[in-house]
Amino acid sequence: MQLRITEYGEPILRQIGEPVTVFDGALKSLVADMVETMYVEEGVGLAAQQVDRAMMLCVVDISLLPEEELHYQLDGLQPPIDLLMPMALVNPVVKLLPGKTIWGEEGCLSFPGIRGDVPRADQIQVTYQDVNGTPHSLACSGWFARVIQHEVDHLNGKLFIDHMDKRKLRLLEGKLKRLKRETRRSQKS
Repeated sequence: MQLRITEYGEPILRQIGEPVTVFDGALKSLVADMVETMYVEEGVGLAAQQVDRAMMLCVVDISLLPEEELHYQLDGLQPPIDLLMPMALVNPVVKLLPGKTIWGEEGCLSFPGIRGDVPRADQIQVTYQDVNGTPHSLACSGWFARVIQHEVDHLNGKLFIDHMDKRKLRLLEGKLKRLKRETRRSQKS
């Protein structure tokens, strides 16, 4: 079932998610709905806050991203990426690995029509649980790392605009204010 995407201006986007403690059919159903919503909206990631739930859960599918040589290890192995996607990360914790910071353009389903350059660590390690509660460790770089950092930021109440250069963010002020006004107006209806 497709879920409604929360938009900039809704307080839930600034809420820190509660850890997931129950791994049951309801969680699996929510993950399936989030994946369906992500695909319908043509996104590559979706956090629980974006579907009006303040919990530590996000889904990603990088198979729709531009072609790049993927460097990743899941639990010390490198299974084919098609077997991993889409993936749900429950209670994820990101550790930035030493290396360079890369600027790249990001958008967000909660910010329709708004994009901007954001600096992200090129390499990360993320520990998380799957929908069954099994712990995993994923080391990755490039777009894979960028998408996970973006989604885990959502789980911690941070938005991609928080990372943008302040001068460039000022250029988007009009669009952001308009989006916030429209969001408030639609919530009152």
